[in-house]
Amino acid sequence: MNEASPLGDINMGDIGAALAAAGSQAVDGGADGSAGGSQGPVGGSAPGAKNTGGASVQSLDFILDIPLKVTVELGRSKMAIREILQLAQGSVVELSKFAGEPLEVLVNEKLIARGEVVVVNEKFGIRLTDIISPVERIEQLK
Repeated sequence: MNEASPLGDINMGDIGAALAAAGSQAVDGGADGSAGGSQGPVGGSAPGAKNTGGASVQSLDFILDIPLKVTVELGRSKMAIREILQLAQGSVVELSKFAGEPLEVLVNEKLIARGEVVVVNEKFGIRLTDIISPVERIEQLK
């Protein structure tokens, strides 16, 4: 599973650390939007950081164009091979979720939000009803 990174020599751990640093700055922010005295994981300004009135905000522009797999999970089911081979057009597969229950939005197989199905211009979409907090999303990366 050692695939070449489209970014060359960038280590995925470095990206995770950058995301964690950005998330901790967002969480540490005070009610007035200030950084609350937090200077990131190593203190001071990081390379590529932008100075915004005393608070350093690490630039994550280098990762903004990385493609990610977004999946909306309607439900799951376990079936034996025999049952799968018996499926035909019109067959119904019972899923683990109930009608009306929120769908899960996954990015690279990690839960980031929940929502409900909507139809927009004759296409299915999802209206996000619950976003997983940045701290919980960063914890999922570990």
